[in-house]
Amino acid sequence: MSSSTEERDVLGGHGDDPSPARARRTGRRPAAWRAPFSAYYYREVGYALSGLPVAIAGFVVSVTLFCVGLGTFVTALGLPVLGALTSVARGFGRLERARVRGMLALDVPGPEPVRQVRPGGWGAITARLADAAGWKAVLYQVVMFPWAVFSFAVTLVFLVLGWAFALYPLYHWVFGAYTPWNGYRVFDFYDSDGVRHLYEVQAPWQIAGLSVLGLLLVLLTTQLVRGLTNVNRAAAQGLLGR
Repeated sequence: MSSSTEERDVLGGHGDDPSPARARRTGRRPAAWRAPFSAYYYREVGYALSGLPVAIAGFVVSVTLFCVGLGTFVTALGLPVLGALTSVARGFGRLERARVRGMLALDVPGPEPVRQVRPGGWGAITARLADAAGWKAVLYQVVMFPWAVFSFAVTLVFLVLGWAFALYPLYHWVFGAYTPWNGYRVFDFYDSDGVRHLYEVQAPWQIAGLSVLGLLLVLLTTQLVRGLTNVNRAAAQGLLGR
């Protein structure tokens, strides 16, 4: 998608209200070298890290309602529960579109409202049971749960590791002042012959090398997070959009 398209303003409403026919980007991605210091990147990081609790809630509620509805399907209770499932999933979908819009700079148009053909309570229930958008939202809550766990773990590990290495020259002195180590201890073990193998980052060239490695990891993490969140963008458009 071109940068001109990415800079277009959001048109129309949000949620399930009438909105653009296609998803639109609402922000320009920064260049790779500027990404570690941009608000755009840290909104993506915030999305990946905050996505885990949201995904847990959506997954637990969706699976619970589905199992209860399926288990009571032979009674009069099963259909209302399954109908409620699609409504609740739509609510989670609305929340997710808001997160994608605010943190991933992508406005995804919501699906059409549920169309009730028959009047009355059972008409409302059957309309929700036949709601394709609602079932797609249920599918989103289920299939994106493991992805949220994976994204959270990978983002957190690379983010912390990259900055910890990059900023090592600033806190290298802590090891000598407050620990028995002379620097960051990479490994310390004895082999089968009783020979000790010890490696600590303490020489100037070692400190500089670790910092450079950290900077490379920081730059790599921006691209990694972008790739992870691109999956969420695609899933939101495919399962939560119009």
